[in-house]
Amino acid sequence: MTDFSILGVQQIAIGGESLHALRSLWVDTLGVTKTGEYEAESENVREDILTLGSGAHAIEIDLMEPLDPEARPRVNTPPLNHIGLWVDDLATAVEALTAQGMRFTPGGIRKGAAGYDVCFIHPKGNDEFPLCGEGVLIELVQAPDDVIEARS
Repeated sequence: MTDFSILGVQQIAIGGESLHALRSLWVDTLGVTKTGEYEAESENVREDILTLGSGAHAIEIDLMEPLDPEARPRVNTPPLNHIGLWVDDLATAVEALTAQGMRFTPGGIRKGAAGYDVCFIHPKGNDEFPLCGEGVLIELVQAPDDVIEARS
């Protein structure tokens, strides 16, 4: 039993060499609505933020290209960069998972592109923290109250 709950998918992040090409597919061809943009040198990313659905059940799709294709992190490798999960109590989740041996990426809890507090479960474990995303980068996202209420 845990002291926190995963409520559902918050986002799917897709990386590529060209944000223009990604936008052409997802916005122009598939018709998903672009709702924002984000850029962060520290994360080596420029992205379009799309929204699929509405309200508490909306899912964010982040289309990402690296600012510098040679720098890390490589937001375009792998192309399905990460999956974001809504969590009802991020701080409690991080504390409980760390105590169980979960490895998180550097940076701790911080504001994400959409303005919510986030942190990332590392895709690979190590000797000190053997639990991990088993090859998948997983973003834990603090759910706002309306999402908690709608999905609990």
